Amino acid sequence: MSAIDATFEILRSQGRKAFLPFVTAGDPNLEFTGKVLKELVARGANVCELGIPYSDPIADGPVIQASYTRVLDQKQKLSDILQAAQAWTTELTAPVVSMVSYSIIHRQGLENYVAKAKAAGIAGAIVPDLLVEESGEFSEICRREDFSLIQLVTPTTPPDRALRICETSTGFLYFVSVTGITGVRTELPPEVVDQVGWLKERTELPICIGFGISKPEHVRMLAPVADGLIVGSAIVRKIAQVEEKGEEAVLAEIGTLVDELTSAMTS
Repeated sequence: MSAIDATFEILRSQGRKAFLPFVTAGDPNLEFTGKVLKELVARGANVCELGIPYSDPIADGPVIQASYTRVLDQKQKLSDILQAAQAWTTELTAPVVSMVSYSIIHRQGLENYVAKAKAAGIAGAIVPDLLVEESGEFSEICRREDFSLIQLVTPTTPPDRALRICETSTGFLYFVSVTGITGVRTELPPEVVDQVGWLKERTELPICIGFGISKPEHVRMLAPVADGLIVGSAIVRKIAQVEEKGEEAVLAEIGTLVDELTSAMTS
């Protein structure tokens, strides 16, 4: 059983939903990323997503794209991120998963990437550009190593394909709430509730919903059907203001946002 499996098993036994925040590794620097992760876990995050900057965005909106660019401009390397993560994860009580392009994994070597990530205390990988037709080998490696492979289902994924994605995924399934890219939105499509409900009847995997979630009303709408909710751009946007506002002010704002969203999960 992976750390992600264990986390969701505990949450389900308690009738609770997971809160999964996303941060970009190294924005504006690795030291501050560690501080943000500690703050998020202290505020109740159950699983933290750590974005590995990549030069060719897959489904990332302008906020996350900009954060990746800031890190890449610093010539930050994967080895630097994993070394820092090894220190963070020893102090965090919630598991960390990497959001990473399959190009990076492939370049490292599938088994090598899993070994390095596990050595850094990372519990799994969200791989948004891994086609289900090409996921067999990596899925087998991840299952063997108890390393969660989290794949994405979108509102336009055909039902039969969605079920194939469930079969090769472990840990949880990432359900994209909207068609398009990541980013803060004023409204989410109401049909996502029915789409997730249909999928929950056909898989035992926890289903976590992401893209566009930034307000308590989004959380109240989706929490009844989801096993967890993912928030990224709303947090990354605040991190982008560190130079202007200072670290302590930004950490406080992030904490307030998390409190508002997690409170809505139980209201």
